[in-house]
Amino acid sequence: MTEPTEHQTPLQLWGGVECTVVRIGDEFRDEVVLTGHAHRLADLDAIAELGIKTVRYPIVWERVAPDHPDELNWAWHDERLRRLRDLGIRIIGGLVHHGSGPRYTSLLDPEFPAKLARYARAAAERYPFVEMWTPVNEPLTTARFSCLYGHWYPHTRDWGKFIQALAHECRGTLTAMRAIREVNPAALLVATEDLGRTFSTRKLAHQAAHENERRWLSLDLLAGRVGAGHPFRATLERHSTADLLDDLASGDATPDIIGINHYLTSERYLDERVERYPQVDPGSNGRETYADVEAIRIPHLAAKVGPAERLREAWERYNIPLAVTEVHHGCTREEQVRWFKQVWNAARQVREEGVDIRAVTLWSLFGAVDWRSLLTREENHYDVGAFDTRGGKPRPTLIAKTAAALGAGEECAHPIDLGRGWWRRPERFYIGARMSTDRMLGGRPLLVTGATGTLGQAFGRLCHHRGLARVLTDRRAMDITDAASIDRALDEYQPWAVVNTAGFVRVPEAEHQPDDCFRINTTGPELLAAACARRGIPLVTFSSDLVFDGQLGRAYIEADPTSPACVYGQSKADAEDRVLAINPTALIVRTSSFFGPWDRYNFLWGTLDRLVKGEEVHASDNAVVSPTYVPDLVHATLDLLLDGESGLWHLANQGSISWHGLARQIADRGGQNLTLVRDIGGDKADTTLASSRGHLLRPLDHALDDFMLHAEDLPGR
Repeated sequence: MTEPTEHQTPLQLWGGVECTVVRIGDEFRDEVVLTGHAHRLADLDAIAELGIKTVRYPIVWERVAPDHPDELNWAWHDERLRRLRDLGIRIIGGLVHHGSGPRYTSLLDPEFPAKLARYARAAAERYPFVEMWTPVNEPLTTARFSCLYGHWYPHTRDWGKFIQALAHECRGTLTAMRAIREVNPAALLVATEDLGRTFSTRKLAHQAAHENERRWLSLDLLAGRVGAGHPFRATLERHSTADLLDDLASGDATPDIIGINHYLTSERYLDERVERYPQVDPGSNGRETYADVEAIRIPHLAAKVGPAERLREAWERYNIPLAVTEVHHGCTREEQVRWFKQVWNAARQVREEGVDIRAVTLWSLFGAVDWRSLLTREENHYDVGAFDTRGGKPRPTLIAKTAAALGAGEECAHPIDLGRGWWRRPERFYIGARMSTDRMLGGRPLLVTGATGTLGQAFGRLCHHRGLARVLTDRRAMDITDAASIDRALDEYQPWAVVNTAGFVRVPEAEHQPDDCFRINTTGPELLAAACARRGIPLVTFSSDLVFDGQLGRAYIEADPTSPACVYGQSKADAEDRVLAINPTALIVRTSSFFGPWDRYNFLWGTLDRLVKGEEVHASDNAVVSPTYVPDLVHATLDLLLDGESGLWHLANQGSISWHGLARQIADRGGQNLTLVRDIGGDKADTTLASSRGHLLRPLDHALDDFMLHAEDLPGR
């Protein structure tokens, strides 16, 4: 019996660590540091637990020799690369990842290739067990962002400089691989690039044609395919060294594997009718002005975009083995999973057609920071990867579990799979958008109690926004204080999970109506927990910062013992104990006083309403809380539910403030008279919520800005 070829073996799951070291002006931003991976050796064991046997991993030049080519510090890499080897994980060593090199060089330095080759030899000698290398990640993309668009160092916007930078990167790849192969003749080149296609109106067809030919340029150069008839031959000869093309024609830089990094935003559509896209800043080629938008948002392109089409194009052009070397989607959890599965299925589909595709890479294993601004702004915006690292220890998310199952050859089904990603729903379109119907969402629903409340309404709205089938129940459809009513509703709706937002919320009135308060806030969740436990249905229910008396002297974390000082707080504390005793897999979210953009029943809206009318607002400067923005709370709760989390979680926007301070903050943002905000004193109490499991919600200041921007019918606007 003959051994199976690479093409006949199952599609492999690879992993990748976001490792960009990019220079902005004179400052360097290092994703390995920003995501915390630099300080967590245990991350490598987490990779192995997913069954990943090959990982794209940084041996990045700027980290090893930042100040002088002869001063190399390998300590960090020694520890990690040897640990990966011990775990049986193959390494694809990355040397320059979207960078311009250390301070003593740049993409426009004629010596960049020689300096990179010198470093590559040192890396290969240090780590002879590394068999696959990516000397420069995405050369064309990096040259565009650095020298054509000016986002990164050396911040030029010049066609000639762009061509020079690309030439230096490709020569650097060539010389680096020659140096590596002098150490390890069997070393393989994994050359990566984003190969998204550009579409356009008829008027801009020439610009689209230019961009569609340009997208292949780095791979054409490396493969030695820029011959006399190549569309970019003349411009390359004009702007780069004369011997480069002959040197690359040797084939020494021909990729052994072409890695395609494909994102939802990779494919573009150009339209000169900029008035159609008021939300998009126009672009220009120097002659024409046009909107440059995501092709996935244009109705007539639906059948022409997507990873399968791009994989076929790359295979037809080069006939070189392929891998998808980055799959990442900075979005909500179910959308991350839907996108990964679409790419995985596309890879399997084209394999069946005869395309030699080896692997799909779960990218950004430990997340990414500030990639939404291409790292040009320090906003510390964290996009979760396969693991959420905000609690200090990597926590596997639904995307990690899904990818691991697919990599093991298992079919991984979840109720969300029957829904469509936003890129497949009709609301995605710039023109002619309409909301999905409930029928389009598909699958068993998420059952949400408390249909008439602020939180229940928010879950209904945001589930629809996320493409999650849901059913909202009021007391008539399901009375959570009646076990029989609960059973009837669960039998009727067959939900895959239950989110309980129903509750007695009038804190002062609870002192006079304790029986009602405990019946709804304690008995109700207890009965739900029992019913869900019997059926194996995940349950989420909400608790409150008022399970604490505010006298601890610091922010409360999940492990702190409860100490309620009011009837409402006691009802919530009792509910926590009873729910977890009956159903340890339940998720209990403690949160604080929340505010949202879709209702008037919150402190912020009421404050502005009174101030606009010229009325005083009375609030205590001694009562300190963690105000929580409802959209942030709902999104984080849904993500935790999908990840399969359980137990107590504190979800509140980061920061704390007194009620008096909060009133002044919102008055200032609304341009109102701050002297009308009066401090009423009162007992000191600080029920601020922190978390030992991870701060999942953004800072309060950002949430307040969002509230002012999006709140409906806001007084004074």
